[in-house]
Amino acid sequence: MTQTASLNWQDLERAAEANRPAPIARSADDPPVTTDPPVGRFRLLGMDAARGVALFGMIAVHSLPDSDAAGRPTWWFAIFAGRAAALFAVLAGVGIAFLTGRRRVRLIDRSDAVTALIVRALAIGAIGLALGYTDASLAAVILPYYAVMFVLAIPLVFLPTWLVAFTGLIVAAGAPVLRQILLPHLPVPTYDNATFAQLVHDPGVLLSELSLTGEYPAVAWLAYLCAGLVIGRLTLTRMRTVLGLLATGVAFAVTAPVASSILLNRHEGLRQIWFTQPKSGLNVAETTELLTFGGDGSTPTSTWWWLAVDAPHTSTPLDLLATTGSAIALLAVMLLASRVARPLPRQVISVLLVPLAEAGAMTLTFYTAHIMFINSDLDSYAPVPGYLAQAVAIVLVGTAWWATAGRGPLEGLVTALSRAARRLVRRTSQRRRGRAGMSMYSPEAPSAGEYPIDRPARG
Repeated sequence: MTQTASLNWQDLERAAEANRPAPIARSADDPPVTTDPPVGRFRLLGMDAARGVALFGMIAVHSLPDSDAAGRPTWWFAIFAGRAAALFAVLAGVGIAFLTGRRRVRLIDRSDAVTALIVRALAIGAIGLALGYTDASLAAVILPYYAVMFVLAIPLVFLPTWLVAFTGLIVAAGAPVLRQILLPHLPVPTYDNATFAQLVHDPGVLLSELSLTGEYPAVAWLAYLCAGLVIGRLTLTRMRTVLGLLATGVAFAVTAPVASSILLNRHEGLRQIWFTQPKSGLNVAETTELLTFGGDGSTPTSTWWWLAVDAPHTSTPLDLLATTGSAIALLAVMLLASRVARPLPRQVISVLLVPLAEAGAMTLTFYTAHIMFINSDLDSYAPVPGYLAQAVAIVLVGTAWWATAGRGPLEGLVTALSRAARRLVRRTSQRRRGRAGMSMYSPEAPSAGEYPIDRPARG
Protein backbone atom coordinates (compact mmCIF):
# COMPACT_ATOMS: atom_id res chain seq x y z
CA MET A 1 0.00 0.00 0.00
CA THR A 2 1.37 3.40 -0.93
CA GLN A 3 1.33 6.43 1.27
CA THR A 4 -1.96 7.47 -0.32
CA ALA A 5 -3.68 5.21 2.17
CA SER A 6 -1.60 6.33 5.12
CA LEU A 7 -4.18 8.87 6.25
CA ASN A 8 -5.85 7.93 9.52
CA TRP A 9 -9.64 8.18 9.13
CA GLN A 10 -10.08 9.03 12.82
CA ASP A 11 -7.74 12.00 12.39
CA LEU A 12 -9.71 13.06 9.33
CA GLU A 13 -12.98 12.78 11.25
CA ARG A 14 -11.65 14.91 14.09
CA ALA A 15 -10.44 17.51 11.62
CA ALA A 16 -13.80 17.59 9.91
CA GLU A 17 -15.61 17.96 13.22
CA ALA A 18 -13.35 20.92 14.00
CA ASN A 19 -14.42 22.45 10.66
CA ARG A 20 -10.93 22.72 9.29
CA PRO A 21 -9.10 21.07 6.40
CA ALA A 22 -8.10 17.48 6.96
CA PRO A 23 -4.56 16.88 8.25
CA ILE A 24 -2.09 15.29 5.91
CA ALA A 25 0.50 12.67 6.61
CA ARG A 26 3.87 14.40 6.65
CA SER A 27 7.41 13.95 7.81
CA ALA A 28 9.30 16.07 10.28
CA ASP A 29 10.88 17.94 7.38
CA ASP A 30 7.57 19.03 5.86
CA PRO A 31 6.48 22.65 6.30
CA PRO A 32 3.64 23.49 8.66
CA VAL A 33 0.17 22.47 7.55
CA THR A 34 -1.84 25.20 5.83
CA THR A 35 -5.39 25.42 4.56
CA ASP A 36 -4.33 24.42 1.07
CA PRO A 37 -5.54 21.10 -0.38
CA PRO A 38 -3.74 17.87 0.36
CA VAL A 39 -1.42 17.24 -2.57
CA GLY A 40 0.76 14.52 -4.02
CA ARG A 41 1.03 11.53 -1.73
CA PHE A 42 -1.40 12.94 0.80
CA ARG A 43 -4.62 13.10 -1.20
CA LEU A 44 -7.55 10.98 -0.18
CA LEU A 45 -7.34 7.57 -1.82
CA GLY A 46 -10.96 7.56 -2.98
CA MET A 47 -10.73 11.00 -4.55
CA ASP A 48 -7.68 10.14 -6.63
CA ALA A 49 -9.18 6.77 -7.56
CA ALA A 50 -12.22 8.60 -8.95
CA ARG A 51 -9.88 10.76 -11.02
CA GLY A 52 -8.24 7.60 -12.27
CA VAL A 53 -11.59 6.22 -13.41
CA ALA A 54 -12.30 9.49 -15.23
CA LEU A 55 -8.89 9.34 -16.92
CA PHE A 56 -9.26 5.77 -18.18
CA GLY A 57 -12.86 6.45 -19.20
CA MET A 58 -11.91 9.50 -21.26
CA ILE A 59 -9.08 7.61 -22.94
CA ALA A 60 -11.55 4.85 -23.81
CA VAL A 61 -13.89 7.37 -25.47
CA HIS A 62 -10.99 8.81 -27.49
CA SER A 63 -9.27 5.55 -28.41
CA LEU A 64 -11.97 2.90 -28.82
CA PRO A 65 -14.75 2.71 -31.43
CA ASP A 66 -17.98 4.42 -30.46
CA SER A 67 -20.21 2.05 -32.46
CA ASP A 68 -20.36 -1.66 -33.21
CA ALA A 69 -20.94 -3.42 -36.54
CA ALA A 70 -24.67 -2.82 -36.26
CA GLY A 71 -24.21 0.92 -35.72
CA ARG A 72 -25.19 0.80 -32.05
CA PRO A 73 -23.14 2.52 -29.32
CA THR A 74 -20.49 0.23 -27.83
CA TRP A 75 -20.78 -0.55 -24.13
CA TRP A 76 -17.73 1.54 -23.22
CA PHE A 77 -19.09 4.51 -25.15
CA ALA A 78 -22.48 4.13 -23.50
CA ILE A 79 -20.83 4.10 -20.06
CA PHE A 80 -18.14 6.75 -20.40
CA ALA A 81 -19.28 9.19 -23.12
CA GLY A 82 -20.10 12.47 -21.41
CA ARG A 83 -19.71 10.96 -17.96
CA ALA A 84 -15.90 10.80 -17.83
CA ALA A 85 -15.50 14.48 -18.71
CA ALA A 86 -18.27 15.43 -16.28
CA LEU A 87 -16.53 13.47 -13.51
CA PHE A 88 -13.34 15.43 -14.19
CA ALA A 89 -15.28 18.70 -13.92
CA VAL A 90 -17.02 17.73 -10.66
CA LEU A 91 -13.68 16.68 -9.18
CA ALA A 92 -12.22 20.00 -10.29
CA GLY A 93 -14.88 21.64 -8.14
CA VAL A 94 -13.89 19.40 -5.22
CA GLY A 95 -10.30 20.51 -5.78
CA ILE A 96 -11.35 24.16 -5.59
CA ALA A 97 -13.03 23.42 -2.26
CA PHE A 98 -9.82 21.87 -0.93
CA LEU A 99 -7.81 24.78 -2.28
CA THR A 100 -9.95 27.22 -0.32
CA GLY A 101 -9.87 25.32 2.96
CA ARG A 102 -13.20 23.52 2.48
CA ARG A 103 -15.13 26.56 3.63
CA ARG A 104 -16.46 29.87 2.38
CA VAL A 105 -13.59 32.27 1.70
CA ARG A 106 -13.66 35.43 3.74
CA LEU A 107 -13.29 38.69 1.84
CA ILE A 108 -10.19 39.44 3.89
CA ASP A 109 -8.57 36.34 2.32
CA ARG A 110 -9.76 37.08 -1.22
CA SER A 111 -6.31 37.83 -2.65
CA ASP A 112 -5.02 34.36 -1.83
CA ALA A 113 -8.01 32.52 -3.29
CA VAL A 114 -8.30 34.66 -6.40
CA THR A 115 -4.58 34.40 -7.08
CA ALA A 116 -4.60 30.62 -6.76
CA LEU A 117 -7.54 30.19 -9.14
CA ILE A 118 -6.28 32.68 -11.71
CA VAL A 119 -2.79 31.17 -11.80
CA ARG A 120 -4.22 27.68 -12.18
CA ALA A 121 -6.53 28.91 -14.94
CA LEU A 122 -3.64 30.54 -16.80
CA ALA A 123 -1.35 27.53 -16.42
CA ILE A 124 -3.94 24.94 -17.46
CA GLY A 125 -5.16 27.19 -20.27
CA ALA A 126 -1.60 27.58 -21.57
CA ILE A 127 -1.08 23.81 -21.59
CA GLY A 128 -4.37 23.41 -23.44
CA LEU A 129 -3.46 26.03 -26.04
CA ALA A 130 -0.09 24.33 -26.53
CA LEU A 131 -2.06 21.21 -27.49
CA GLY A 132 -3.99 23.20 -30.09
CA TYR A 133 -2.02 21.61 -32.91
CA THR A 134 -3.82 18.31 -32.29
CA ASP A 135 -6.76 16.98 -34.31
CA ALA A 136 -10.07 17.77 -32.64
CA SER A 137 -11.72 14.88 -34.49
CA LEU A 138 -9.55 12.54 -32.40
CA ALA A 139 -10.09 14.41 -29.13
CA ALA A 140 -11.35 17.88 -28.27
CA VAL A 141 -8.87 19.31 -25.75
CA ILE A 142 -10.80 20.24 -22.63
CA LEU A 143 -8.10 22.26 -20.83
CA PRO A 144 -8.87 25.71 -22.31
CA TYR A 145 -12.49 25.23 -21.29
CA TYR A 146 -11.32 24.43 -17.76
CA ALA A 147 -9.36 27.68 -17.69
CA VAL A 148 -12.57 29.64 -18.34
CA MET A 149 -14.45 27.52 -15.79
CA PHE A 150 -11.89 28.31 -13.08
CA VAL A 151 -12.23 32.03 -13.73
CA LEU A 152 -16.04 31.79 -13.65
CA ALA A 153 -15.78 29.85 -10.37
CA ILE A 154 -13.98 32.68 -8.54
CA PRO A 155 -17.18 34.35 -7.23
CA LEU A 156 -18.45 30.97 -6.01
CA VAL A 157 -15.76 30.56 -3.35
CA PHE A 158 -17.13 33.60 -1.50
CA LEU A 159 -20.66 32.19 -1.31
CA PRO A 160 -22.11 30.05 1.49
CA THR A 161 -22.52 26.39 0.58
CA TRP A 162 -26.30 26.50 0.23
CA LEU A 163 -26.02 29.38 -2.23
CA VAL A 164 -23.38 27.51 -4.25
CA ALA A 165 -25.79 24.57 -4.51
CA PHE A 166 -28.63 26.89 -5.54
CA THR A 167 -26.37 28.54 -8.13
CA GLY A 168 -25.56 25.12 -9.56
CA LEU A 169 -29.26 24.35 -10.00
CA ILE A 170 -29.88 27.73 -11.65
CA VAL A 171 -26.93 27.23 -13.99
CA ALA A 172 -27.99 23.68 -14.93
CA ALA A 173 -31.51 24.85 -15.73
CA GLY A 174 -30.80 28.32 -17.08
CA ALA A 175 -27.51 28.10 -19.00
CA PRO A 176 -28.94 25.74 -21.68
CA VAL A 177 -31.90 28.10 -22.14
CA LEU A 178 -29.56 31.09 -22.41
CA ARG A 179 -27.43 29.22 -24.92
CA GLN A 180 -30.52 28.28 -26.95
CA ILE A 181 -31.47 31.96 -27.16
CA LEU A 182 -27.99 33.25 -27.96
CA LEU A 183 -26.73 30.57 -30.36
CA PRO A 184 -28.28 32.10 -33.51
CA HIS A 185 -26.54 35.40 -32.69
CA LEU A 186 -23.09 34.04 -31.78
CA PRO A 187 -20.20 33.21 -34.10
CA VAL A 188 -20.37 29.71 -35.55
CA PRO A 189 -17.99 27.50 -33.56
CA THR A 190 -15.02 26.00 -35.38
CA TYR A 191 -14.88 22.92 -33.11
CA ASP A 192 -11.10 23.00 -33.66
CA ASN A 193 -8.79 22.81 -30.69
CA ALA A 194 -7.98 26.28 -29.37
CA THR A 195 -4.53 27.69 -30.16
CA PHE A 196 -2.37 30.64 -29.12
CA ALA A 197 -2.81 32.08 -32.62
CA GLN A 198 -6.59 32.07 -32.21
CA LEU A 199 -6.24 33.73 -28.81
CA VAL A 200 -4.20 36.55 -30.39
CA HIS A 201 -6.09 37.05 -33.65
CA ASP A 202 -9.69 36.17 -32.69
CA PRO A 203 -10.08 36.35 -28.89
CA GLY A 204 -13.79 37.18 -29.05
CA VAL A 205 -14.66 34.17 -31.17
CA LEU A 206 -12.47 31.95 -29.00
CA LEU A 207 -14.08 33.19 -25.78
CA SER A 208 -17.54 32.67 -27.29
CA GLU A 209 -16.69 29.09 -28.19
CA LEU A 210 -15.08 28.26 -24.87
CA SER A 211 -17.94 29.81 -22.92
CA LEU A 212 -21.11 28.91 -24.83
CA THR A 213 -20.84 27.17 -28.19
CA GLY A 214 -17.95 24.70 -27.93
CA GLU A 215 -17.65 21.05 -26.98
CA TYR A 216 -17.48 21.78 -23.22
CA PRO A 217 -19.29 25.15 -22.80
CA ALA A 218 -17.88 26.64 -19.62
CA VAL A 219 -21.02 28.56 -18.65
CA ALA A 220 -23.17 25.42 -18.63
CA TRP A 221 -20.40 23.27 -17.17
CA LEU A 222 -20.12 25.63 -14.22
CA ALA A 223 -22.93 23.47 -12.80
CA TYR A 224 -20.40 20.64 -12.39
CA LEU A 225 -17.99 22.91 -10.51
CA CYS A 226 -20.81 24.03 -8.22
CA ALA A 227 -21.62 20.40 -7.41
CA GLY A 228 -17.96 19.62 -6.73
CA LEU A 229 -17.49 22.71 -4.57
CA VAL A 230 -20.49 21.71 -2.43
CA ILE A 231 -19.19 18.14 -2.11
CA GLY A 232 -15.70 19.33 -1.19
CA ARG A 233 -17.10 21.39 1.68
CA LEU A 234 -18.92 18.40 3.17
CA THR A 235 -17.46 16.15 5.86
CA LEU A 236 -16.48 13.35 3.52
CA THR A 237 -15.12 11.26 6.38
CA ARG A 238 -18.64 10.64 7.72
CA MET A 239 -20.30 7.48 6.49
CA ARG A 240 -23.68 9.20 6.55
CA THR A 241 -22.38 11.93 4.22
CA VAL A 242 -20.92 9.47 1.72
CA LEU A 243 -24.09 7.36 1.70
CA GLY A 244 -26.10 10.53 1.18
CA LEU A 245 -23.91 11.39 -1.80
CA LEU A 246 -24.42 7.91 -3.22
CA ALA A 247 -28.20 8.15 -2.88
CA THR A 248 -28.26 11.64 -4.38
CA GLY A 249 -26.05 10.65 -7.29
CA VAL A 250 -28.10 7.57 -8.12
CA ALA A 251 -31.33 9.59 -7.89
CA PHE A 252 -30.01 12.22 -10.32
CA ALA A 253 -28.58 9.63 -12.71
CA VAL A 254 -31.84 7.67 -12.83
CA THR A 255 -34.29 10.58 -12.82
CA ALA A 256 -32.78 12.39 -15.82
CA PRO A 257 -33.13 9.63 -18.46
CA VAL A 258 -36.59 8.70 -17.16
CA ALA A 259 -37.71 12.33 -17.42
CA SER A 260 -36.16 12.61 -20.89
CA SER A 261 -37.96 9.47 -22.06
CA ILE A 262 -41.30 10.72 -20.76
CA LEU A 263 -40.90 14.15 -22.33
CA LEU A 264 -39.71 12.85 -25.69
CA ASN A 265 -42.00 9.86 -26.09
CA ARG A 266 -45.17 10.48 -24.09
CA HIS A 267 -45.35 14.22 -24.63
CA GLU A 268 -44.46 14.23 -28.32
CA GLY A 269 -41.07 15.89 -27.88
CA LEU A 270 -39.35 13.52 -30.28
CA ARG A 271 -42.08 14.07 -32.83
CA GLN A 272 -41.51 17.84 -32.64
CA ILE A 273 -37.76 17.38 -33.05
CA TRP A 274 -38.29 15.43 -36.27
CA PHE A 275 -41.05 17.78 -37.46
CA THR A 276 -38.66 20.75 -37.22
CA GLN A 277 -35.64 18.80 -38.47
CA PRO A 278 -35.49 20.63 -41.85
CA LYS A 279 -34.99 23.93 -39.95
CA SER A 280 -32.32 22.52 -37.63
CA GLY A 281 -29.45 22.68 -40.11
CA LEU A 282 -28.94 18.93 -39.76
CA ASN A 283 -29.85 16.19 -42.19
CA VAL A 284 -31.64 13.01 -41.15
CA ALA A 285 -28.44 11.04 -40.54
CA GLU A 286 -26.91 13.84 -38.45
CA THR A 287 -30.10 14.18 -36.38
CA THR A 288 -30.15 10.44 -35.74
CA GLU A 289 -26.50 10.49 -34.73
CA LEU A 290 -27.02 13.40 -32.34
CA LEU A 291 -29.94 11.67 -30.63
CA THR A 292 -28.05 8.36 -30.38
CA PHE A 293 -24.42 9.31 -29.77
CA GLY A 294 -24.69 12.85 -28.47
CA GLY A 295 -23.51 16.22 -29.73
CA ASP A 296 -20.64 18.67 -29.64
CA GLY A 297 -21.70 20.68 -26.61
CA SER A 298 -25.01 22.06 -27.83
CA THR A 299 -28.22 21.21 -29.69
CA PRO A 300 -30.07 22.81 -32.62
CA THR A 301 -32.34 25.77 -31.92
CA SER A 302 -35.14 24.63 -34.24
CA THR A 303 -37.36 23.66 -31.28
CA TRP A 304 -37.22 23.99 -27.51
CA TRP A 305 -37.89 20.25 -27.26
CA TRP A 306 -34.17 19.68 -27.87
CA LEU A 307 -33.69 20.68 -24.22
CA ALA A 308 -35.49 17.46 -23.21
CA VAL A 309 -32.69 15.36 -24.71
CA ASP A 310 -30.18 13.74 -22.34
CA ALA A 311 -27.66 12.50 -24.93
CA PRO A 312 -23.91 12.93 -24.12
CA HIS A 313 -22.33 16.34 -24.66
CA THR A 314 -25.59 18.09 -25.45
CA SER A 315 -25.31 20.25 -22.30
CA THR A 316 -29.08 20.22 -21.80
CA PRO A 317 -30.52 20.40 -18.28
CA LEU A 318 -31.17 16.64 -18.24
CA ASP A 319 -27.71 15.84 -19.64
CA LEU A 320 -26.14 17.98 -16.92
CA LEU A 321 -28.33 16.35 -14.24
CA ALA A 322 -27.60 12.80 -15.39
CA THR A 323 -23.85 13.23 -15.69
CA THR A 324 -23.63 15.13 -12.40
CA GLY A 325 -25.46 12.25 -10.75
CA SER A 326 -23.17 9.60 -12.20
CA ALA A 327 -20.12 11.61 -11.11
CA ILE A 328 -21.41 11.99 -7.54
CA ALA A 329 -22.33 8.31 -7.33
CA LEU A 330 -18.95 7.15 -8.65
CA LEU A 331 -17.11 9.41 -6.23
CA ALA A 332 -19.20 8.04 -3.34
CA VAL A 333 -18.41 4.46 -4.38
CA MET A 334 -14.68 5.22 -4.46
CA LEU A 335 -14.85 6.87 -1.04
CA LEU A 336 -16.74 3.88 0.39
CA ALA A 337 -14.22 1.46 -1.11
CA SER A 338 -11.32 3.38 0.41
CA ARG A 339 -12.92 3.09 3.87
CA VAL A 340 -12.99 -0.72 4.01
CA ALA A 341 -11.14 -1.66 7.18
CA ARG A 342 -11.03 -5.47 7.23
CA PRO A 343 -7.60 -6.69 6.12
CA LEU A 344 -8.53 -9.19 3.40
CA PRO A 345 -11.21 -7.13 1.60
CA ARG A 346 -9.02 -4.05 1.94
CA GLN A 347 -6.08 -5.81 0.31
CA VAL A 348 -8.27 -6.95 -2.57
CA ILE A 349 -9.75 -3.49 -3.04
CA SER A 350 -6.31 -1.90 -2.84
CA VAL A 351 -5.13 -3.95 -5.80
CA LEU A 352 -7.68 -2.05 -7.89
CA LEU A 353 -7.91 1.23 -6.01
CA VAL A 354 -4.24 2.11 -5.54
CA PRO A 355 -3.26 1.95 -9.25
CA LEU A 356 -6.31 4.07 -10.06
CA ALA A 357 -5.31 6.56 -7.38
CA GLU A 358 -1.71 6.70 -8.58
CA ALA A 359 -2.93 7.45 -12.10
CA GLY A 360 -5.53 9.88 -10.76
CA ALA A 361 -2.90 11.88 -8.90
CA MET A 362 -1.26 12.67 -12.26
CA THR A 363 -4.28 13.21 -14.51
CA LEU A 364 -3.04 16.48 -16.02
CA THR A 365 0.24 14.87 -17.04
CA PHE A 366 -1.30 11.65 -18.32
CA TYR A 367 -4.12 13.44 -20.12
CA THR A 368 -1.61 15.65 -21.93
CA ALA A 369 0.54 12.64 -22.81
CA HIS A 370 -2.53 10.80 -24.10
CA ILE A 371 -3.54 13.69 -26.39
CA MET A 372 -0.01 13.91 -27.77
CA PHE A 373 0.22 10.13 -28.24
CA ILE A 374 -2.98 9.68 -30.26
CA ASN A 375 -1.89 12.56 -32.50
CA SER A 376 1.56 11.08 -33.14
CA ASP A 377 2.99 8.42 -35.41
CA LEU A 378 3.54 6.28 -32.30
CA ASP A 379 -0.17 5.45 -32.24
CA SER A 380 -0.06 2.80 -34.94
CA TYR A 381 -2.05 0.26 -32.92
CA ALA A 382 -5.51 -1.10 -33.49
CA PRO A 383 -8.05 0.48 -31.09
CA VAL A 384 -8.11 -2.19 -28.36
CA PRO A 385 -4.34 -2.89 -28.27
CA GLY A 386 -3.73 0.88 -28.37
CA TYR A 387 -6.00 1.45 -25.39
CA LEU A 388 -4.44 -1.40 -23.43
CA ALA A 389 -0.94 -0.12 -24.22
CA GLN A 390 -1.84 3.31 -22.84
CA ALA A 391 -3.51 1.83 -19.76
CA VAL A 392 -0.51 -0.39 -18.95
CA ALA A 393 1.92 2.49 -19.51
CA ILE A 394 -0.09 4.77 -17.23
CA VAL A 395 -0.21 2.18 -14.44
CA LEU A 396 3.52 1.39 -14.67
CA VAL A 397 4.69 4.99 -15.02
CA GLY A 398 2.21 6.20 -12.43
CA THR A 399 3.36 3.63 -9.89
CA ALA A 400 7.05 4.34 -10.49
CA TRP A 401 6.62 8.10 -10.45
CA TRP A 402 4.45 7.99 -7.33
CA ALA A 403 7.03 5.92 -5.48
CA THR A 404 9.90 8.24 -6.41
CA ALA A 405 8.89 11.77 -7.35
CA GLY A 406 5.31 11.90 -6.01
CA ARG A 407 3.63 14.78 -7.81
CA GLY A 408 3.42 14.59 -11.61
CA PRO A 409 5.59 16.98 -13.68
CA LEU A 410 2.76 19.16 -14.98
CA GLU A 411 1.03 19.05 -11.60
CA GLY A 412 4.31 20.17 -10.06
CA LEU A 413 4.62 23.02 -12.56
CA VAL A 414 1.12 24.31 -11.83
CA THR A 415 1.73 24.01 -8.09
CA ALA A 416 5.07 25.84 -8.29
CA LEU A 417 3.53 28.71 -10.28
CA SER A 418 0.61 28.97 -7.86
CA ARG A 419 2.92 28.87 -4.86
CA ALA A 420 5.16 31.59 -6.27
CA ALA A 421 2.21 33.82 -7.16
CA ARG A 422 0.60 33.45 -3.76
CA ARG A 423 3.85 34.25 -1.97
CA LEU A 424 4.25 37.35 -4.12
CA VAL A 425 0.71 38.49 -3.33
CA ARG A 426 1.19 37.89 0.39
CA ARG A 427 4.49 39.79 0.49
CA THR A 428 2.98 42.67 -1.48
CA SER A 429 0.05 42.78 0.92
CA GLN A 430 2.41 42.71 3.88
CA ARG A 431 4.43 45.62 2.48
CA ARG A 432 1.28 47.66 1.93
CA ARG A 433 0.18 47.05 5.49
CA GLY A 434 3.65 48.04 6.66
CA ARG A 435 3.53 51.29 4.71
CA ALA A 436 0.14 52.02 6.28
CA GLY A 437 1.77 51.87 9.69
CA MET A 438 0.17 48.59 10.74
CA SER A 439 1.91 46.37 13.23
CA MET A 440 1.46 42.66 13.49
CA TYR A 441 -0.18 43.25 16.86
CA SER A 442 -2.85 45.63 15.58
CA PRO A 443 -6.41 44.29 15.43
CA GLU A 444 -6.53 44.55 11.63
CA ALA A 445 -3.28 42.76 10.97
CA PRO A 446 -3.00 39.01 10.36
CA SER A 447 -1.60 36.83 13.08
CA ALA A 448 2.09 35.99 13.00
CA GLY A 449 1.34 32.48 11.79
CA GLU A 450 -0.34 33.86 8.66
CA TYR A 451 2.79 35.52 7.34
CA PRO A 452 4.67 33.71 4.59
CA ILE A 453 7.83 33.41 6.66
CA ASP A 454 5.97 31.36 9.27
CA ARG A 455 3.59 29.41 7.06
CA PRO A 456 5.04 28.59 3.68
CA ALA A 457 2.45 28.45 0.92
CA ARG A 458 1.53 25.05 -0.42
CA GLY A 459 0.08 24.76 -3.93
